Amino acid sequence: MSNGKKSAEVTEISRPAPKHGFSLDLSVEVGALKLRNPIMSASGTFGYGIEFEDIVTLDKLGGIVCKGLSREPMTGNPPPRLYETAAGMLNAIGLQNIGARAFLDEKLPLLRKVTTTPIICNVYGYANSEYVDTIRILNEGDGISAYELNVSCPNVKYGGIAFGQDPVLLEQLVADCKSATTRPIIVKLSPNVTSIARMAKSAENAGADAISLVNTFLAMAIDPETRRPRISNITAGLSGPCIKPIAVRMVYDATQAVKIPVIGMGGIGTAADVVEFMLAGASAVEVGTANFWDPCACEKLVDELERWCLAHRIERIRELKGGLIV
Repeated sequence: MSNGKKSAEVTEISRPAPKHGFSLDLSVEVGALKLRNPIMSASGTFGYGIEFEDIVTLDKLGGIVCKGLSREPMTGNPPPRLYETAAGMLNAIGLQNIGARAFLDEKLPLLRKVTTTPIICNVYGYANSEYVDTIRILNEGDGISAYELNVSCPNVKYGGIAFGQDPVLLEQLVADCKSATTRPIIVKLSPNVTSIARMAKSAENAGADAISLVNTFLAMAIDPETRRPRISNITAGLSGPCIKPIAVRMVYDATQAVKIPVIGMGGIGTAADVVEFMLAGASAVEVGTANFWDPCACEKLVDELERWCLAHRIERIRELKGGLIV
């Protein structure tokens, strides 16, 4: 899988810029996770990571969040599963994946050979026991930095989002998953709730090491000519720039409610978007829909963010966190 790029052993997170008179440091921390920069790929938009190795310098990213993994392989929903909307995208993939065991055998070894970037495995199940079983399988793999619990996917009929909409169920699930591993647990929250602050607090109370938000908004589209749904699942998840203002507000609400780190996502496509989420309180961000439009979006964002910091004389980007002036 070599593409002639720099060795994966090159992991500097700070590099001098003498002509600007200071050293730029893009590194951030999300609990125990130390990232070279705040840019991570969002689950479901970057494959298992290894598929992008030939076109993206994976070592430039802060983190890679793999496609959602379940205990057993899942075929996902029938097509059509994607539909482009004004300033966004509908998707109802249905968490198609090869299963945790196949990921360990086929994907993780290749990924670890080509990058030192932290790998975060997104985990999904229909019941608590399936989440726990998936984590226990993945515990056997070397080089996994953390788990992200998907409790917020609106595109499957059972499990997932049910946990993300009930604070009692969420607390029990997080507690069960925490007991199954020594690796950090990140909880990916749904925006399809009455109070994001309450769900964030439930995750924190159960021992979550961090939370990430937001996942997609439940939505739908109809073809006026055929009178049929644009998506075979009828409803789907809405993502992209159209949801960013709501996502920023929810990240802000969550950071006001909890002390654990928050990872923000939702419509990020520019360095200014990254900064906006960090000012709202995010420690890092995940980039999703932009990867469908440009597979190199995450890498380009790292470069753009560096230029933004230099232009604004920001030496340490982590100092932007929670910097909103009100």
